[in-house]
Amino acid sequence: MTTWLNTPIHMQFRVIDGLSVRFAESEKRDDHALLLSPWPESLLAFVPIWERLAEHTHLVAIDLPGFGRSQRRDELLSPRAMGEFIIRAADAFGLDHPHLVGPDIGTAASLFAAAQYPGRLRSLVVGSGGAAVPLQLGSVLKDWVEAPDLEGYRRADPRQIVAGALTGIERYQLPDAVREDYLSSYDGDRMVESMRYVRAYPTELPALRDLLPQIQTPVQIIAGRHDPAVPPVNAEFLHDRLPHSKLDLLDAGHFTWEDAADEYAQLVSTWWGGGYAIK
Repeated sequence: MTTWLNTPIHMQFRVIDGLSVRFAESEKRDDHALLLSPWPESLLAFVPIWERLAEHTHLVAIDLPGFGRSQRRDELLSPRAMGEFIIRAADAFGLDHPHLVGPDIGTAASLFAAAQYPGRLRSLVVGSGGAAVPLQLGSVLKDWVEAPDLEGYRRADPRQIVAGALTGIERYQLPDAVREDYLSSYDGDRMVESMRYVRAYPTELPALRDLLPQIQTPVQIIAGRHDPAVPPVNAEFLHDRLPHSKLDLLDAGHFTWEDAADEYAQLVSTWWGGGYAIK
């Protein structure tokens, strides 16, 4: 067990569906929430909002398979398959009807989970993840998705790729230990292999688009108004098609959960406090 930065985040590992998965858990409460790591970060991305969200809600944060420090299984590296894993993770932790927070790559996976398991999740908080069809992504992410193959990225230093992505954090002072966790989480082939997830977008996002009108789970969408990687048109695309959704665009870039942590936590807390009961 490891405590980071004098916060109540204690990271551990457990086996879920045959995979070693890193997680953190807060004090037990009556309400429950499952938080999914953004990319190329880890569950430590929730350090700035953890204590605020844990005041009234039992939190379980996980590094998704192939991301952060969790073990990879290649067939899970797509939003639809990851949506299935999310439900297995909720089952493993005994979260019967949890809220789900899935920023970034968690957006499409969370929506697939809600579509495939109606009523299983109490609500979703998503955003800053690819959703629009046709694809609407910033140049670097678009290149990762559309490159003919991954060979060029295999020859690159993964720490430099991750460090380049982290320059998008504009206001949050990233603690050295957290930065190192992000960098080392994608050492070796982990960064290039994790790209397979977003490279499934051209096939899977059209399938998700067709499911959106059927999703009855209430969805809070939070995105950065100035996000260069995943422009806000992706959030608007979801809001226009989901039957029960609320959209908030923050004055931030991509990493809203860090750069606009106070606003992000307030929106999530208000949502969990009853805002999700939208008509």
